[in-house]
Formats: sequence, structure tokens, C-alpha cells
Amino acid sequence: MNQNFMEELDLLEREKGVPKETILDALANALVSAYKRSPGAAEEARVTIDQDTGEITVYGQELDEDGNVTREWEDTPQDFGRIGAQTAKQVILQRLRDAKRAQVFDTYEGREGDLVTGIVQQSDHRTVILDLGNAEAVMPAGERIAYERLERGARVKALILEVRGETKGPQIVVSRSHPDFIRRLFELEVPELVEGTVEIRAIARDAGHRTKIAVASSDPNVDPVGACVGSRGSRVRQVVNELRGEKVDIVEWRDDVKQFIAEALSPAKVRQVVLDDEAMEAVVIVPDHQLSLAIGKEGQNARLAARLSGYRIDIRPETEPESVAEPTGVEAGEAAAAEEPAAEEPAAEEPAAEEPAAPTDEAEEPAPGA
Repeated sequence: MNQNFMEELDLLEREKGVPKETILDALANALVSAYKRSPGAAEEARVTIDQDTGEITVYGQELDEDGNVTREWEDTPQDFGRIGAQTAKQVILQRLRDAKRAQVFDTYEGREGDLVTGIVQQSDHRTVILDLGNAEAVMPAGERIAYERLERGARVKALILEVRGETKGPQIVVSRSHPDFIRRLFELEVPELVEGTVEIRAIARDAGHRTKIAVASSDPNVDPVGACVGSRGSRVRQVVNELRGEKVDIVEWRDDVKQFIAEALSPAKVRQVVLDDEAMEAVVIVPDHQLSLAIGKEGQNARLAARLSGYRIDIRPETEPESVAEPTGVEAGEAAAAEEPAAEEPAAEEPAAEEPAAPTDEAEEPAPGA
């Protein structure tokens, strides 16, 4: 090695951030191992590298029982310059890889919950590999949007779930199915969310199919739903495009639970909501023609509304008014009293059941003749 080699180390330190001393220490340790494999080498040795000229010197050592050096001599092999050059190349490459891993880990550590944009490098039924520019991210099958096909070379956004520092380098785990992915997408499009004027209070998501979000405003002059929808739906349209067509319902958060449940079931219209706060259950009455809309395909609308509100929702048509009375004690008693006459109606029909007894009298007429 020569002075040019030392200048290259200085350049690596400036451009890659790898300290020159770190490379020289690693190189010295690697050269000690290489020296011990040479014929006639001492059992112990140390290597020095001149930081100005790059000259390598090997010193053989003798140690006592306590590990102290009792004798030391110069024992640099004749062809050690060639061995040193090969070893130096391997050490530098390894240190560069380690430095890059550490840099990537430092860049993404603590960024869980952030949104990143990457290019699809690989996609199969198990994982998707995204190129983030200075790192790679892994999207497991469970974090993908159902039925979404990500083609190689496509540019997509994802949410950072976890950054793991592993021996082979940091692993960045991302997701597109997490509910917070919706939150971050809306923050990109809605400045009021970043400013804090509008807040997303709750999110219920069936990834790949439908999402419901509840929003509230701290400014009475700002409509939270309108802010998220945007002019002619421009803001929500950008979110839907990134989700590949997943439907997004935006409802206004209400402190009144009844009103909020009615909002959560939109676009269906609700007639009445009866709550059982202790059981966290709600009976919702809707017009007959709105029943299927309120329930949704395979119960999806009702299921997402239940997640959004935290209540178990029982949806019933308007033609069953007696079902409304069940959750409250007073109305339940009145309903039971109203049903008693209906229960006794069969008793009133008993005389009709005895009408066949009339022919019995005719059967008794021949008795006098007998």
C-alpha cells in the first residue's frame, strides 16, 4: 500500500462517512490474522500502518503466562504488501457495507408511522420489495391490500410499521392495509389536518373494499367533511386513486352517540337509534327501503359503523316497531301489556270450536220414541 491508498481512505471518510481510523484498525486486525497463517509466523503479533505513507510493519511477539509481552521483533514477510492489498480491499468493502447499514438504520429509526414512496422491485404472493432510493422495504402478505396487484416498476406509497436492526442490515417493514395509512394519505391532501383545525377521530377499514373515517373541526367556521372531500371531491379522489378504487366514506364526528351512529351508517337514512350504554349495543330503525343499504354488502356497512362507533349495532326495518321497545324497561313493559289480549284470543274462539255439539241434540231426539 502507498500514499495513494491513504488518500482514498480520506476520500471515503468524506463521502461515505466511514472514519479512516475505523478502516485502519479493522485492516490491522485482518493483517494479523493473515500473518499468522504464513509459514514460520510467531504465535502472537501486532501490525502497524503508517497513516502518512501506508507502510505496513509486522512485529512478532512472545508473551509470558500472564499475557505480557516479553520480546518483540520485526517480522514482516517479504510479499506481505500483496497480501495487505488484498486484505485491505475486503476490509474496505465490508466496512462500507456496515456503514451503509448503519446509515440506513439511523435514517429510518424512529420513523414508524411515516409515509414513504417506493418503486416495486419484486412482487409475489408472499412479499413485496420496495426500493426507497437509499434502502429497501418489505411488505408482508398480511400488510397488502386485498386483491391488489402491484406491478414491477410501479410507484406506490406505504406506511412504515417497523424498523428492525438485524445482523444482515436493517429491515424496514411497511404496510398499505393499516388504518393509519388512510390517515397519512389524507394528511398529504388536507392542509387543515396538518394545521390541527380538522382532526380524524376514528377510522374503520376493510382494506381493499371500504373505509369509514370520522372527522371533527375545532373551528366552527370549517366544515370537517367538506375539508376532507375538497372542491368537487378533488382531495378524497387523490386518496381513492392511491388506494386503487377503495371506497371512502367521510362522516362528521358527533359527541351525541345516537347522532354519531346515524352518521356512521351513511349513506343510509336512520329513523331512530335506541342505546344500551351498559351493553354497548344500539338498535337502529331504518325505513324498509333503506334496510339493505344500511346493512351493506355482506354486512360491510353495518360492520364498519360498529367499529367506528364502538357499539354493537342491530339494524331493524321500520315495520317492526315493537323491536324498538325491547332495550328500555318502560317500553318493554308496555309492549308486554299490549300483547296480552292477543295472547288470549284463542280462548275467545272456544265457542266456535264447540259448534259441532249442535248435531248432538239431533242425535238425542229419537230418545222419546225409544
